[in-house]
Amino acid sequence: MAGIVNQLSLLPWPGRAHTGVVHRVVFLVYDGFQSLDLTGPLDVVHAATELGAKPAYEWQVAAVDEQSTVRSASGLTIAVDTNLAALRRSRKPIGTLAVIGGLGAPQVARDERAQDDLAALALRTERIASICSGALILAAAGLLDGYQATTHWAYGDALVGRHPDVDLLADRIFVHDRDRWSSAGVTAGIDLFLALVEHDHGPELAHEIAKWLVVFVRRPGGQAQFSAQLLAEPARSSPIDAVQRWLPDNLGDDLSVDALARRAGMSPRHFARAFRAETGITPAVYVERLRIEAARRLLETSDLTVDAISRQVGMRRAETLHRAFRRRLGTTPDRYRQHFGRRAVAANTEGA
Repeated sequence: MAGIVNQLSLLPWPGRAHTGVVHRVVFLVYDGFQSLDLTGPLDVVHAATELGAKPAYEWQVAAVDEQSTVRSASGLTIAVDTNLAALRRSRKPIGTLAVIGGLGAPQVARDERAQDDLAALALRTERIASICSGALILAAAGLLDGYQATTHWAYGDALVGRHPDVDLLADRIFVHDRDRWSSAGVTAGIDLFLALVEHDHGPELAHEIAKWLVVFVRRPGGQAQFSAQLLAEPARSSPIDAVQRWLPDNLGDDLSVDALARRAGMSPRHFARAFRAETGITPAVYVERLRIEAARRLLETSDLTVDAISRQVGMRRAETLHRAFRRRLGTTPDRYRQHFGRRAVAANTEGA
């Protein structure tokens, strides 16, 4: 950590003038925006510049209306640098235009003047992004028609209901389709901007930023918005809750109903009934979801063979993992790796 701190101390602060070409990022906010939708991505580009990205990033926070401050849904008030009308008048090119999400997004999506300004700005913007419900605003301006996109799970129905020409991939962390990027809610904006940095500067810088921000794992866009643990209802009783907490770190063990019931101090029949009553799914389905999720992470981040991954996650044989992937994901482990593995992501980044 000391090495990183020393390295950062030698680099220029984003507030200082940068020589040469810079990539200009504009974050669009409004009253009722989600604060983490802004601060997470903003800290990613800040860290990228601090760690020596060339070209460096410079950024502005822009309001929809002509106001000097905006207030987030949680009550955070921030000063803004500019607004949509001023950006439109300036005619200065924009590298990335990122529309932030929040509870105020539906109201902005009904603002015809804002839609016109965004459509005009899009003509001189290299790429356009949305975080969370910011996709509603882009879609209202016609900027997602004919594109694949995603948004926060709570806004998916509203997006496709109002804008049927948007190809919604509702379960994705983030989606990249040509010059349009979109992400699910809140923390997924960090994943999106790490992917943008990787697109611009390669995986090494994105990985270094993730370490600096103490991001547990950089998630590829194809991951589901919810983990297996979030998909299940939280257990109400201590024995079932203890088993749920123990499972992710012990996937290679015997996880039969009999074995789990012994750990919970219950009879197998009582355990199976209680587990389903409290979580909404059977123990077998819950265990399989955890194992598939662990296998996906290994396929994305390691060079282990499918057979080795099968054993590591407790499925014993590659055939068992293949059947589970087919049943749950509609694909095979090999095809999943071809699309989402680190080499595939690097190749797509280089070719984009």
